[in-house]
Amino acid sequence: SVCAGMERLFKAECSWLSALAADPRAIQITASVPWHDPDHFHNSKDCKVIGQAETKLPVVLDMRSTSLCSIARSVLLTRPSVVCTGSRRMPGRQTCWVHATAASPSGQEVYSNFDQRLRAEEHVLTSSTASHTALHLVTEGTYEHWLREQPESRRAWLRGIGFDPKDRKMAHLPSLTPDSDRHEALVAIESMEGPWAVAGLPSTLPPGSYALRPGPGRQAPDWQATASLAWALERYSFLRYKDEAARKAATAPRRLVVPPSPAQEEAGLLAAAIYLVRDLINTPAEDLTPAHLAAEAEALAAEHPGASLSVVSGDALLHADSFFPMVHAVGRAAACPPHLLDLRWQPAPQSASLPLLVLVGKGVTFDSGGLNIKPAAGMRLMKKDMGGAALVLGLAHVIMQAQLPVRLRVLVPAVENAVGPASFRPGDVLRSRAGRSVEVGNTDAEGRLILADALAAAGEGAAGGAGAAPDLVLDAATLTGAARVALGAELPALFTDDEAAAAGLAAAAAATGDPLWRLPLHAPYAHALRSPVADLLSCPEGGGLGGAITAALFLKEFAPAESPWVHLDTMGWNLKPRPGRPEGGEALALRAIWAFLKARYGGADGGRGAEGGR
Repeated sequence: SVCAGMERLFKAECSWLSALAADPRAIQITASVPWHDPDHFHNSKDCKVIGQAETKLPVVLDMRSTSLCSIARSVLLTRPSVVCTGSRRMPGRQTCWVHATAASPSGQEVYSNFDQRLRAEEHVLTSSTASHTALHLVTEGTYEHWLREQPESRRAWLRGIGFDPKDRKMAHLPSLTPDSDRHEALVAIESMEGPWAVAGLPSTLPPGSYALRPGPGRQAPDWQATASLAWALERYSFLRYKDEAARKAATAPRRLVVPPSPAQEEAGLLAAAIYLVRDLINTPAEDLTPAHLAAEAEALAAEHPGASLSVVSGDALLHADSFFPMVHAVGRAAACPPHLLDLRWQPAPQSASLPLLVLVGKGVTFDSGGLNIKPAAGMRLMKKDMGGAALVLGLAHVIMQAQLPVRLRVLVPAVENAVGPASFRPGDVLRSRAGRSVEVGNTDAEGRLILADALAAAGEGAAGGAGAAPDLVLDAATLTGAARVALGAELPALFTDDEAAAAGLAAAAAATGDPLWRLPLHAPYAHALRSPVADLLSCPEGGGLGGAITAALFLKEFAPAESPWVHLDTMGWNLKPRPGRPEGGEALALRAIWAFLKARYGGADGGRGAEGGR
């Protein structure tokens, strides 16, 4: 049942509530909507909506000035074991924060971040007519040229207030006509170049809507789109655990108004994907177990027509038809069992002849180090050890929404590396999916073990193309501290023997300002992986030197020999805040990889694909 005020407000959206109430997958829906508009809710502070269906699975939705349509879709798009939460902006309405919990088949509560694209779009308004304050952008080098082109009244005003571009400040500009209601301001920034040129602006401006006027030669849609992406990424906040006051302060609207263009659509799509990656990495391990990560992948697959997800978990990973023994060994000691997520997508049923792209992401939701336990300082950030999984899920969203002409497969081995009676041990010899035996050198080198099983599966064909070798296999992982020692936190290490892929990624990184650095797969170092009792040693005794290289060489043993393979060793985290890049989880290299995939496969329409998607 829906109260009259809510029915009048949402009108057609109420049909979604009716469908939701009748759907046997979600039975009790309680919506609490704080509102103080007597015209809409007759001065009622809380308006509750209850729907009843057959099964007894409770779903509680806490709605704050929201759209019922988005809530109904969020639940209807998922199975009973999946829970969605997030935010949605409807035209002319306030931000919605939705929180939902439900029990998984195993009885574990799961939580899923939902509708990242719409949340990111709250900060950028694509319009040619929306009211706004125009921001004229200048640097020290361009200010005098800009000033010469202004009328004398404006030049006198700026001289009178002592405006100096070196101060990096903003000055409101007087209207050129007495009866004009147009608002303009002058803003001095450090540079017009690079993807982060305007990223610092939103944090320095009062709430409102703004449009950028960068001066001659910089009105191109691509420049505006790049600026809007930086703007949206600067406005990102991880607010799941913050109180209402903190949320209100962080979400005060500072919107950028940009002209519509294909480049702008793509910028919005990238912002959504990066928001998703950041949210996943920032979520504490207690609330992002392997089961939660499976729920995230399920919600993602449900949003895109042509996508499906299969999940294998627990002891089923030892069955002959779903054999991932090293994934099982690494995750078996944790309270939440290990999972193997296998997402597949193709843009249309008749697209079986398209090239097969396989993404593999390390999904260690928390890494204690296992029996080779980490020290306290080394364990502090280990919720981010699923950063590779987050990255490939974000990439998958971009690929599917943009309708890239490929068949996509995403493999995520999701585990928690815990200490317990069932922990795997140093010196254990593990079977692998590829049939090779692996001696465990150190339980804190667990990521390469689970990736090895997933990489072996990557070469086994895909639906619609059984037996066909992948056109490209790309894995991403927060794999080694050695890569961070070599390159620091901001520069992911790239490994590949495929020169075309290396050149393409390097060009894409340079073009997008999303850097990568290639390290060698130095074959003589493979001697460090010899074991006296097994086919391979997982890592050199005592850690050894060149640890990022030996880890990559270990993975190469399991990657499909007939396919180009790329390995990315990333930090997945910003250690310090910078404009557009807040401290916390980060989608390092996502923009570069997407540019590389567009150039390699072509045909992507920048997010204007078929129905569905975020």
